[in-house]
Amino acid sequence: MLCDVAKVHTGFLVMPKVTHTTDDKDWGKPGSSKKIFVAKSLTQPGGWGSVDKVIERVENKYWKIEVSDFKGWMLGFSKFVGEWQTTELEPNKILIEYTYTMHSDIALFYPLNWLFTKTFWRVYMKRVLENIRKMAYKNEPYGYP
Repeated sequence: MLCDVAKVHTGFLVMPKVTHTTDDKDWGKPGSSKKIFVAKSLTQPGGWGSVDKVIERVENKYWKIEVSDFKGWMLGFSKFVGEWQTTELEPNKILIEYTYTMHSDIALFYPLNWLFTKTFWRVYMKRVLENIRKMAYKNEPYGYP
């Protein structure tokens, strides 16, 4: 979670690429937030796209974040909550478990939300995790810039 999200969220089909963040001086501390800016896409006009908030953090073990305050239509979703847990299996080998919960306030869209989550979002998040894996193998600094 402490990395340049523009290198992680590189866009895919309807998901816009993250370009940069602002208002992120305290990012990583529980209760902190940052504004996420995105490129133009089919679903986003470009510019300020959402807000990321740190709900909980246990150093080197667990993160819980919320993505909300969407500036473009997100199929009726009101927020995404992601949880990132790490377990050291052996020296230099870490298991990462990432789960997400997607919230919608519009019951009419629940079937579409379910389909989107089970298909597109699952594929997109695998791409995100692959980007993180590539950063780790390149020994990129995994600290927030």
